[in-house]
Amino acid sequence: MQDILFDFISKYISLTEDEKDAITSLNIFHSVKKGTILLKEGQLSQASYFVLKGCIRVHYIKDGEEKTTAFYTEMDALTPHCVIHKTPSDYFISCVEDSILLVSSSDMEVEMNSKFPKFEMMCRMLSEELLAKQQMDFDEFKTSSPEQRYLNLLQRRPDLIRRVPQHQLASYLGIKPQSLSRLRARIVEKDKR
Repeated sequence: MQDILFDFISKYISLTEDEKDAITSLNIFHSVKKGTILLKEGQLSQASYFVLKGCIRVHYIKDGEEKTTAFYTEMDALTPHCVIHKTPSDYFISCVEDSILLVSSSDMEVEMNSKFPKFEMMCRMLSEELLAKQQMDFDEFKTSSPEQRYLNLLQRRPDLIRRVPQHQLASYLGIKPQSLSRLRARIVEKDKR
């Protein structure tokens, strides 16, 4: 798993052997079982996550119903808002699959950034990329129909269709599971013509 992480980091910065050893010495690699809740609504946390393998999701519970807002898969990073603002979480984070996560804390990141300043530069670059992606995703979601959202998902993240339960996928698309079934049937029918 270290090699996967180092390959990812090498896209942004080059690491010396000392820097690789410093990362390896941290207790940051965690195997987590499917169904594990990493963060609960109302909980305080200092943990940030980087998915090496698997899938985690962010969801709210509103009026007794789950509302999925994001899925994070291989090479995706997530720092919950509650970590940044030091407030209780508004949402849940859970594992959709058995996952291998890199779990770090704010204190750990500050220490690594002070020892190795180029890590801070890499984190800034990752943050900028993530912010731009999230803005594009939000804009696309707000301006597209459920069918277009599904087609975009098929095009950009087809792995989620196989990996995620239909009710979570429907919630992510902003529709009910029955509507997703009808939408899929309509698309299949269109493709036959």
